[in-house]
Amino acid sequence: MDVKDYFDHYEHEPLVSPVELFVTMSIFRRRGSSQQQQEQEPELQSEAKVNELKAAIGPLSGRNLLYCTDACLRRYLEARNWNVDKAKKMLEETLTWRSTYKPEEIRWNEVAMEGETGKLFRANFHDRVGRTVLILKPGLQNTKSMDNQIKHLVYLMENAMLNLPEGQEEMAWLIDFTGWSFTTNVPVRTARDTINILQDHYPQRLAVAFLYTPPRIFEAFWKIVKYFMDPKTFQKVKFVYPKNKESVELMRSYFDVDNLPIEFGGKATMKYDHEDFSRLMAQDDVKAAKFWGFDEKTGSMTTGHVAGATVAPEPV
Repeated sequence: MDVKDYFDHYEHEPLVSPVELFVTMSIFRRRGSSQQQQEQEPELQSEAKVNELKAAIGPLSGRNLLYCTDACLRRYLEARNWNVDKAKKMLEETLTWRSTYKPEEIRWNEVAMEGETGKLFRANFHDRVGRTVLILKPGLQNTKSMDNQIKHLVYLMENAMLNLPEGQEEMAWLIDFTGWSFTTNVPVRTARDTINILQDHYPQRLAVAFLYTPPRIFEAFWKIVKYFMDPKTFQKVKFVYPKNKESVELMRSYFDVDNLPIEFGGKATMKYDHEDFSRLMAQDDVKAAKFWGFDEKTGSMTTGHVAGATVAPEPV
C-alpha cells in the first residue's frame, strides 16, 4: 500500500478509538486533579494546623481573642516549623508577656523623648510590596535608659503592625549607621533582650533588615549578637555596602530608588520632624485604642467597664 492508498484507506477512520480516547481523557483528568490537589494540600494542611493550634490554646477572651487571629496563629506555627506543641508554648509565652508588658497600652507621650533625634521612626513610604518600613539610626542615640529604649521600639513595632496594609503581615527595616560608635551602641545584654522580644513575641513580622554601611568596628559587636538570633531571623539580616553591587541591587529589589532616602543610596530627601511625627503618633494612639476596644480616656474596655490592665487573662 503506497502513501496515497494509506491515507485514502484511513481518511474516514478515527485516529483514536473511543476506548483509547476515554482512557486518555481519564489520565489527563487524574493528572489535572492530582496537580490541583497538590496545590491545595499546603493550604489545607495550614488550615488544619491552625485549627489544631486553636483547639490546643482553648477559649480566649478580651485582647487575647483580638490578638489570636488565624493569621497570628499561622505566624507562630511558621516560626516553629508547624509544630503545634512548640507553637502553643511560644504563643502562651507571648500572651503572658503581653498581659504584663501591655504593649498595646503604651502611648507616644511615654516614649516621645526617645524619638526626639529621629533614631527610630516609621517611614512615610512602603517597600515594593506595600510593607511598612521602620528606619533606625543608632548613631542618633540620645538616652541612657535601656528599658525606655526597648519600650520605644515595642511601641513602634505595634504602631507599624497597626499600619500594615490589608493582606500584609511583615515589615521592613532600614538601619543607617552614620555616626555609630561604641559610645552610642547599646550593651550586649540589651541587644540580646531586644532580639528575644522580637523573635519570641513578634514572629514572622520582620521581612528583611538592611544594615547600610555598618563600620568595621561593628563587626566585633555583630559576632556576639548574631548568636542570639534564630536561623530564620539571621537570614533576614542583610549587609549593604555602596561599593558592593550585589548588596545594593538586593536592597533596590525591595525598594523603589525614588522613595529610598539619600542616606540609603536612593534619590529621596528625608528629614525627620519630631513635631509632625508626634502629631501622627497621637492620631494613631486613638486608632490603637479603638482597635483594642478600650476608651482612650479611661483605659477601660468599651464593651464593658473592666480596667484595661485586667482584660487579657494569662493563658492557662
